[in-house]
Amino acid sequence: MPDQPPNVVALDLGAFTAELEIKRPAPPHRWQAYEDTPEELLAERLAEATVAITNGIGFPGELVAQLPQLELIACCSTGLDHIDLAACEARQIKVLNATDYATRTVAEHVFCLVLALQRSLPGYLGDMAAGAWQASGQYSLASHPISDLHGRRLGILGGGAIGHAVAQIGRGFAMEVVFAERKGAAPRDAGRVAFAEVLATSDVLSLHCPLTDETRNLIGPAEFRLMARRPLLINTARGGLVDEAALVEALREGRIAGAGFDVASSEPIGADNPLLELAGRPNFILTPHVAWASNEAQQALLDQVLEKVGRFLEERGG
Repeated sequence: MPDQPPNVVALDLGAFTAELEIKRPAPPHRWQAYEDTPEELLAERLAEATVAITNGIGFPGELVAQLPQLELIACCSTGLDHIDLAACEARQIKVLNATDYATRTVAEHVFCLVLALQRSLPGYLGDMAAGAWQASGQYSLASHPISDLHGRRLGILGGGAIGHAVAQIGRGFAMEVVFAERKGAAPRDAGRVAFAEVLATSDVLSLHCPLTDETRNLIGPAEFRLMARRPLLINTARGGLVDEAALVEALREGRIAGAGFDVASSEPIGADNPLLELAGRPNFILTPHVAWASNEAQQALLDQVLEKVGRFLEERGG
């Protein structure tokens, strides 16, 4: 029986919008694509897979051990914290990710959240829905605080491409932009400011760090106590960067002016997640991990990953 071409299994293409064009790799291959794959079907669907394409589905060590034919995991993401890299290395399974596909769209989402909170958009939308303007008798209903960004300090935690794109937009609003040094480290050059100083002096804080053992709960009770200027806290990076219970407490105690999050510590968000306690507050916005998901960014992401899979198949041969 002749050798079968390599089997490419896409596990969760339903995470993308339906309008995207799926440009399958050029080298000969078998193709199996699913909208989603529940955990109990992963081992079955990947049993003969040479390549697995995943968006948000994780690969713990126990799953990797069940997949003797797997040679490549192609992640439709930049972060790899959902992949057991040590288990893959032990099995000589390659892992690839995507880069630079959502730099602009995430940066734009950051400022969508910043502007909405800075100008109390959720509160005013609530007032309009409740008929408060109509009932006020006034030409202007200034029932929530509004502040300008001009001249405010924007503190960025994380100096990658997205952090720098956020900085560029911030400078366009005439904000003072500073980049934080790593927590506990002395500033390495003039372009960095001590972590604690950034927390203490910023009016807006935006997180753009990977989630690692070092950065997990990077912002917790002690860090919130440092935030002397009651900043807005924006997180479009990873939910685990912030102690969510501490965030709830900080908002309720007024230690920060507001928060805009696009991520949660577990996704999809669990019914017991503390962030859901903040629903309805005018100074809190939670979006469902969509900062990356403009149509343009989704297409660029899928194109990049499938092109890398095609190169792997071509180099592999057979």
